[in-house]
Amino acid sequence: MISLTFFGAAGEVTGSCYRIRHATTEGVGSFLVDCGQFQGGRETYRRNLAALDLDCRTLDFVLLTHAHLDHSGLLPRLAALGFRGPIYATRATIDLAKIMLLDAAHIQEKEAEWQNRHFRSRHVRRGWDQAPLYTVAQAQACLKQFRPVDYEHAFSPQAGVRVRFRDAGHILGSAILEIWIGESAVRETKLVVSGDLGQPARPLLPDPSAIDEADHLLVESTYGNRLHRSLAATENELADILARTLPRGNVLIPAFAVGRTQTLIALLAQLVRNQRIDRLDVYVDSPMAAAATTLTLEHEALLDAETRDLLAWQRHHSERVRMRFTESVEESMSLNRLKSGAIIISASGMCDAGRIRHHLRHNLPRRECAVVISGFQAAGTLGRRLVDGAREVTMFGERIPVRATVHTLGGLSAHADQAALMGWLRHFRAPPKTTHVVHGELETATLFAERIRHDLGWPQVSVAERGIEVSL
Repeated sequence: MISLTFFGAAGEVTGSCYRIRHATTEGVGSFLVDCGQFQGGRETYRRNLAALDLDCRTLDFVLLTHAHLDHSGLLPRLAALGFRGPIYATRATIDLAKIMLLDAAHIQEKEAEWQNRHFRSRHVRRGWDQAPLYTVAQAQACLKQFRPVDYEHAFSPQAGVRVRFRDAGHILGSAILEIWIGESAVRETKLVVSGDLGQPARPLLPDPSAIDEADHLLVESTYGNRLHRSLAATENELADILARTLPRGNVLIPAFAVGRTQTLIALLAQLVRNQRIDRLDVYVDSPMAAAATTLTLEHEALLDAETRDLLAWQRHHSERVRMRFTESVEESMSLNRLKSGAIIISASGMCDAGRIRHHLRHNLPRRECAVVISGFQAAGTLGRRLVDGAREVTMFGERIPVRATVHTLGGLSAHADQAALMGWLRHFRAPPKTTHVVHGELETATLFAERIRHDLGWPQVSVAERGIEVSL
């Protein structure tokens, strides 16, 4: 008996969380793959509050594909609700999770404090105060449950289960999971979970590892309905935006602190190295991004050869790419006095929190400025409203006109596009018995499932449904 339940990232992009239950000699084993937060929209707090609709104490272990919060962000809550088992992840993922989960807990504490103070100040009567999903102390306690694993090394987290982490090429430490369940090799069932797959031939990381067989497959579909712009076209567009904007205004780039910021740094350095631009002033305004960049350099062996070569060049030409990492709030606020010539990379990547909102407040009304959207924007987020052409947005209780130009760089996504996803699937020598399309908005996931059926001829392909348990 093996069953799979989808607790998130089913018909939507965020909230990745899947439970696998299986028979053991002692009864029933149970573990999770990922335990992520829902993101985007005003109802996410309540959704995250109710997300772990299971007895967390019964879980034996967790396998974590990577550190992004939509995959890891509810782990401290899982532990606070009674989970006491190990959390297996690559060493780089654990290093990043230490930064991201503590930061998420801090933000949640502050947000709860603000919400409660705000409602009290308006004399709104409520029967309860909003509590954070988890506290900093709970996040610190959860981190003690992490256990490091190496790429390509098969291990057994419990009797009857073997696992191997393969490089997914998405962000530092990201993994595809190969999971074998069964008491003997001849009776094993193999489940593959793609995690988030990177786009091949992009800066920073190697291409995703090829997998050639599975009995059952979970495959992401974030961009399963479209193709990314080529890297060359993306470089051309970014160089053009910088050349037109920087003499008169600033360029703001909302970016995920982990992965996207480091890719952008590499891309900007490459533009200077290739003499597309003479020199640049780049401000990375995110303590988390600064910490993640430091960690990336500590794990330099995981980067691709081209990026390691670029890093060597940049170390010898630091005057041409002037990189400044701001730490304090005062340093961040001082950036708002810059009127031109600045590239400001800041979190959050979907513009729903963090320092980028303050920079948008000061620069969106200026026609001479530009906003460069460099990644996926979930429905309901401020970033999505900007991409969709909003002429005015509300921030900090104010109506802010959008006069700055808004650009979308489709070629920088850390997610594989439709062609890359299909290319990865073509490595399978035979169709899996079942394929479950996850981590995509419903329309996108549905279209991608049909593409798999039509192009590959795979018979059992379905879009995952939240809360549904399927037998494997």
